[in-house]
Amino acid sequence: MNNQERTKAILNYENYDRLPIVHFGFWPETLEKWSHEGHITFDPTKGCSDGSLIEKEIATKLGFDYNWFNVFPGLGFLDPPFEPTVLKQNPDGSKEFLNSEGVVVIQIDGAGSIPAEVGHTLKDEESWHEHYKPRLQFREDTILKMSVNTPAGRVGFNTGGLEFLKQAEREDPLGLMIGSLLGAIRDWFGVTGLSYITFDNEKLLDEIIQTVSDFCYFRTEYLLKTGAKFDFAHFWEDVCFKSGPLITPDFFYNKIGPHYKRMTELVKKYGINIVSVDCDGLIDSLIPTWLENGVNTMFPIEVGTWDASIKPWRKKYGKELRGVGGMNKNVFSRDYAAVDAEIERLKPLVELGGYIPCPDHRIAPDAKWENVQYYCEKMREIFS
Repeated sequence: MNNQERTKAILNYENYDRLPIVHFGFWPETLEKWSHEGHITFDPTKGCSDGSLIEKEIATKLGFDYNWFNVFPGLGFLDPPFEPTVLKQNPDGSKEFLNSEGVVVIQIDGAGSIPAEVGHTLKDEESWHEHYKPRLQFREDTILKMSVNTPAGRVGFNTGGLEFLKQAEREDPLGLMIGSLLGAIRDWFGVTGLSYITFDNEKLLDEIIQTVSDFCYFRTEYLLKTGAKFDFAHFWEDVCFKSGPLITPDFFYNKIGPHYKRMTELVKKYGINIVSVDCDGLIDSLIPTWLENGVNTMFPIEVGTWDASIKPWRKKYGKELRGVGGMNKNVFSRDYAAVDAEIERLKPLVELGGYIPCPDHRIAPDAKWENVQYYCEKMREIFS
């Protein structure tokens, strides 16, 4: 079996030969550190995007099989995005920076953490109609200009990319990113702005949600109509934090749930029965909305912060709920004994079926190369 076949078999509760060893990418600072230590030859200026040849080479050297976040298209949620612009240079050396989503953030050279937000272009009906709604109209030419990761490197959509996507059989699974139905809106407004607009102008928020859903739907429908084949569909949301969702579960169920259903019914018409969602934070109270509306695979399952696990979810919801993630990447900074203990913790979870362990976020700079390599070796040995 190849990794594509193994992955489909596991998530559909079928027989498989061994567990694929899956990761979720690396922080750039991690790769720079490993390069300085001599483990890899890596030019930071070239980048290492999800599914790229450089990333595949590094992951293979460590012992991983593939990156779950190898998805197409790598398309932003605004078309076109805002032009990134430095708005102000502060005396302390920081910059007020307009990013590609129209959010003003404090940028500090060399800082790798999430930047502080200090302003938002999207505030009201006027800014919505002027700056955002025109950027959420599906355009065929945007997809035609895209490139595709293939085993031979990146190729244009119209110069070999579509032919690769039409192949039903590949070595590794490939996902289709079908959008963000609320997470992107939360980014544009900010948490405070979204909280206010929910009550101050429900009609406007309904229009925004519908427009975003249409944008995601038509883009997805276009790609599937080309004959492109995908192994799973994937949403990105990030609408929770460590204590629960940033919006009420009732709001999510009533306002967003029907749009999920519309999207999942579309992809299932084209034979895609695995639909995953990337949502950080304590997601438990949103799971019912996802499951009821066709999203059946939780990712990344943040075990390292509050001990999230697929086990209680499976007990509550049954085999309809699958999972990818839930491996505590913090053990990579410790020792072999910590790695062994984490693998032991994963054993009964793998036995539940429908679950693939994966570091619960991108591998951080405190990770030791030899610990990650040891993890891959032991996982392959134990779960083969």
